[in-house]
Amino acid sequence: TNAIRRAYAVGTRDSTGRPGRNYWQLRTDYSIDVTLDAPASRLSGKARITLHNNSTDSLMAIAFRLDPNHFIGTNPRAATWTPAENTEGIVITRLAIDGRVVNLNAVPPAPAGRGSGAPVPLTEPLLVNSRSTVARLLLAKAIAAKTDAKIEIDWNHKLPGGPGIGHRMTQRWADTLYQPTQWFPRVAVYDDLRGWDSELYLGPSEFYNNFGSFDVNINVPAGWIVSGTGVLQNPDQVLTAKARAQLSKVLSTDSMTTIVGPDEIGPGQATAVGDATGRLTWRFHADTVNDFAWATAKQFVWQATRATIPTKGAVPINLLFLPGNASRFARAGEIGRHALEFYSKQWFPYQFPQLTLQDGPSAGMEYPMVINSNQGAADHETGHQWWPMVVSNNETMYGWMDEGFNQYMNVLSDADAAKRAPVLDGRGQSYGTISGNEAEPPMMWNANYAGPAFYGFQTYSKTPLMLSALGGVVGDSAVQRAHKEWATAWMFKHPSPWDYMFFMNKALGRDLGWFWYAWLFTTESVDGRIDKVAVAGMRTSVTVKQDGQMPSPVVLEVKFAAAGPAIRPMKNAVMTDSATAVVTFPVDVWFDGSRTFVANLVFGGRKIEKVTLDPQKRFPDRNVNDNVWVRVEKP
Repeated sequence: TNAIRRAYAVGTRDSTGRPGRNYWQLRTDYSIDVTLDAPASRLSGKARITLHNNSTDSLMAIAFRLDPNHFIGTNPRAATWTPAENTEGIVITRLAIDGRVVNLNAVPPAPAGRGSGAPVPLTEPLLVNSRSTVARLLLAKAIAAKTDAKIEIDWNHKLPGGPGIGHRMTQRWADTLYQPTQWFPRVAVYDDLRGWDSELYLGPSEFYNNFGSFDVNINVPAGWIVSGTGVLQNPDQVLTAKARAQLSKVLSTDSMTTIVGPDEIGPGQATAVGDATGRLTWRFHADTVNDFAWATAKQFVWQATRATIPTKGAVPINLLFLPGNASRFARAGEIGRHALEFYSKQWFPYQFPQLTLQDGPSAGMEYPMVINSNQGAADHETGHQWWPMVVSNNETMYGWMDEGFNQYMNVLSDADAAKRAPVLDGRGQSYGTISGNEAEPPMMWNANYAGPAFYGFQTYSKTPLMLSALGGVVGDSAVQRAHKEWATAWMFKHPSPWDYMFFMNKALGRDLGWFWYAWLFTTESVDGRIDKVAVAGMRTSVTVKQDGQMPSPVVLEVKFAAAGPAIRPMKNAVMTDSATAVVTFPVDVWFDGSRTFVANLVFGGRKIEKVTLDPQKRFPDRNVNDNVWVRVEKP
């Protein structure tokens, strides 16, 4: 596309799939003070944000992501996502940029008409679209390239509660447990591909955030336990002596340690006593993360165990849950430990100092160092600590690059936990039963608009089928090796699909343009079949027909009679046992536009009893019943 061509031209990205010599990205550092008014279910916050303009551009505007505005009833939403309640959204009461107070109530300037010349410069900064999930701060003075800007925002909003449908649509249980997510004004991503990210938050499709540091002070009633992204900075002020003593044991054992038990409730039992107003402020710090999430409850049970990360050592895994949900967390620590350790070996070592599983209405959602999950989704949500929390793609535009990659690696993790080999056969072939449905968008279609019928398939399910098919071309171990190298190259950066495609091409040593085009940009299938088999002396000719638009290698499994002359080797064949060979003809056999390919098998005089097309079931096929030929002896 034009965006990636421009990036290549200016050197921010490279056709090898690696970051270019001129690659840049913004950094945003946050210092936030937030107070929870539990009876009113309301957050009030003050944020100080340092925007580091590492780009080569002067910025005349700043885009803000105001996700709480999703709960304003007049804003656009995805058809299948139902917020728990309508609210007034996020209420910004003060905004300043480099000390200049922003006009929050100004009428946006009219766009310059054709032939009217340059727009009139602003005399003061203006905030526009403040009721949308994407607002824009128009600046009177540009933020020059390679300089910083200081932003101050005061805001408040209600956390929605009640029955809702979809993750993040409910953020509290009554007024005793809160699970704030996307709860503060975030500076949107400005990148080398499209400039400001202006995609609306509609509910299902997720995020694209800058990396930076967070210093967050969370003020809640004493007795309420707080967990969140980052490391607690003031345990001496908010925890009891007993809790601190229990925490000191966590890294020395794989056993579960109870920090705060179900009977320890209220100030002086669950937490420190609190100040004169009966409140406590919990201080957290996180560095080089792309978001901050937290949870708090009047009666959390807090348990902890550890994971041992290669090259890094032990990190704590915290579990915080309501006493009545203990059974849902009974195996959460074990599953979280396995996920952290397995994915650290599979891709790269876990990058953060802790992991926390938080109970609440959203039981399947991920943020840096935090997963809102019980044991049911613990493996999947932990996997997100690799993408998008470290390898941070644009999930709204290309959800398959985080959810889909995650679904693939969950297959590997599940198999490892069960102490068996992963089963990737069959997955690629199964796409043939779906291909051709007019409602299906291609994977490169914006996930916001994938539609209610196919959002889950496009974003989550199709990628494992694609990578299964790629394994059928180059081998599963090669796919995983190349993917690991790509992930390492893009740690704490923002890769695009083109970066992934071209990196994989280079790492795998072949041009896979035909593969990426078919899987990512179309909804086509292979739809191959064995049309006929002819035997003439020592030659068996297998005619394969291709009725679909997706090319694939021609892979034939050949079963020989148990006895007979010695089997002569073929250079493109591999014997899998004494009477079975797998013969592979490269995908190039279709590139001349032919729909028919004759595979000549010359193995000597041993009779061939059976031929199977695509024996590992890796390539999409509408009808698998025409993939097998069996010798029938004439009477």
